Amino acid sequence: MRAAQVYCTALMILTVRILSILALTAAPASAIAGGAGNFTLVNGTGEGFSEVSIRRAGTNDWKPLGAAPSAGARGAVQFNDPDCAFDIRATVPGKGPVTWAGINLCDVKSVTLNRDASAGPWVDYDQ
Repeated sequence: MRAAQVYCTALMILTVRILSILALTAAPASAIAGGAGNFTLVNGTGEGFSEVSIRRAGTNDWKPLGAAPSAGARGAVQFNDPDCAFDIRATVPGKGPVTWAGINLCDVKSVTLNRDASAGPWVDYDQ
């Protein structure tokens, strides 16, 4: 009876390993690598930006983003980070800083920053 239990346990471990390998080979490369990559930043606010910066969500470490597209324009952002959740902040002349919180930058091609006086800031994605 003991030998049968050892055999069943070994068989279950082998099955789990095989299924894990199959799952990894079936997953797209971006899902395995994870993290945020290059994207296009689109200014959908109808107002110009200056001083665009980014931070990992939940931190206070703002870093310059580089792209500060004018109203309706877009700019390429060279970006690479193992995390997915970020906040983007832009200074709107005459109105001060605006923060778009909790932006998911994983597997996204472009991020459109929108802002409405009554609705506040929101983001649209093109994946």
